[in-house]
Amino acid sequence: MLWTERMIRWEIKSDRDGLLPAADLITVFTDRKALDDRRLLLHSELDRELRDRANLGIYTSKSGEAEFMPTLGLVPEKYAAYAGIEGDFRPAKKWRVAAGSLGKSLLQYRIRKMTFLLPTDWLVGLSSAERQEVSQAFMEGLLLGLYRRQSAAAESRPEAVLEEIGFILNHEEAANDWDEGLRRGYETANAVCYARELTNEPANLLTPERLAEEARSLAAHYGLDCLIYDEKDAATEGMGGLLAVGRGSINPPRMIVLRHNGNPDSKETLGIIGKGITFDTGGISLKKAEGMEEMISDMGGAAAVLGAMRAVGERKPAANIVAVIPAAENMPSGSAFKPGDVIRMYGGKTVEVLNTDAEGRIVLADGLTTAIRHGATRLIDVATLTGAVMHALGDWSTGVFSNAEGMLQSFLRSAERAGEYVWPLPTFPEYQSLLKSDVADLKNHGGAWAGAIAGALFVGAFAEDRPWIHLDIGGTAWMWSDRGFEGKGGTGVMVRSLLEYIRNETGASE
Repeated sequence: MLWTERMIRWEIKSDRDGLLPAADLITVFTDRKALDDRRLLLHSELDRELRDRANLGIYTSKSGEAEFMPTLGLVPEKYAAYAGIEGDFRPAKKWRVAAGSLGKSLLQYRIRKMTFLLPTDWLVGLSSAERQEVSQAFMEGLLLGLYRRQSAAAESRPEAVLEEIGFILNHEEAANDWDEGLRRGYETANAVCYARELTNEPANLLTPERLAEEARSLAAHYGLDCLIYDEKDAATEGMGGLLAVGRGSINPPRMIVLRHNGNPDSKETLGIIGKGITFDTGGISLKKAEGMEEMISDMGGAAAVLGAMRAVGERKPAANIVAVIPAAENMPSGSAFKPGDVIRMYGGKTVEVLNTDAEGRIVLADGLTTAIRHGATRLIDVATLTGAVMHALGDWSTGVFSNAEGMLQSFLRSAERAGEYVWPLPTFPEYQSLLKSDVADLKNHGGAWAGAIAGALFVGAFAEDRPWIHLDIGGTAWMWSDRGFEGKGGTGVMVRSLLEYIRNETGASE
């Protein structure tokens, strides 16, 4: 598989005796109150240096801020780091941000072994579930902050060398909870990094066929069922949308199906569908050249689904999940589909093509039908569907649309716990008029206004009255520069939210 998981060992001890004596770095979490109260944090001399920096305004102890300094032999470790957590320690997101902020420094200082002093008194006051939530967020932030592309790491973006982490926590019950959360965070972070690596892979190396091979490899490694429809199978099945979009490319399309049967006695199956356009030129409706290289990320939805299924394969939740990825390249050629074409979709509906750059919704429609025919009773699709969603939400928040209020609220709660911003946009019936066609059941483009809504409603028209959620990651799947623990390139967005939804809302156990 493309992503080789970061192998990190950890241990939890009640004191520093025997704990990683050769650690390179010791880290303590702090806030402004601890500085002002002049309480002992690590060592009196090191603490005084930190307070001097705070008085100069160099260090403020805000979440996401970490101050490194040499220990000069005052403690066994070579370096010390004070990681800020502003205000209340309770919100898990603060731990994710605080741990993520250490990433760049760990890379710069080439840290292989590190020790954390945990705030024992505070952790003891939390419930078991809260401690697990905090430690999961901590591990996620740390590993996501360390991520650098494995496929093409440059000297300016060094790879992480962290191997071992020691935690000092003098409370057995809290230590057990912390360990459980770390395990879950480790699995989740590796799933996100896998999705990032897939998104960052150049399109000449990650064709639809290669993406299908990656899915097959993932399934074999984690014991998932796998079925791949090639172009001949798709033609036999009548997957008209997938075939139309892939027709212009020398690399034929694939419909990828993975399945986890975690609860054979249940009639419920969650379908997760990811848009897998491995490169999008816009087809005959050609995009402008500037920035087109980012279109390797047009399979960010597929990457999120494969990332989620990686963790599903590790955790084996007691739930039935079918994952579907319609994979194709959207290229201009003499055989490409054209504006004005009418396509018969897998589900039987006809679609008038007004813009070949609105191809994602066409392959997703066939993806939803595939999931339904494989038993899905509720649906979540993830797609870099529109640029229009960025006009509403920028690149901070994923747009969400749904036909089922209860399911939507459950997902929003899951996304909040996962620390990913998701914001609902309307699907009022009047918007359906945007898709009205004179020659087909639907048209694939609704015009200049409400573009994200029109795209979502097009996809939803193929949900066949199943409860359905659409996640438009058009603004959040790719970053043009580093931001927090999101490195430049693919973000792996929605992997954490999908996993949290599966864990908390489907009755799954691990």
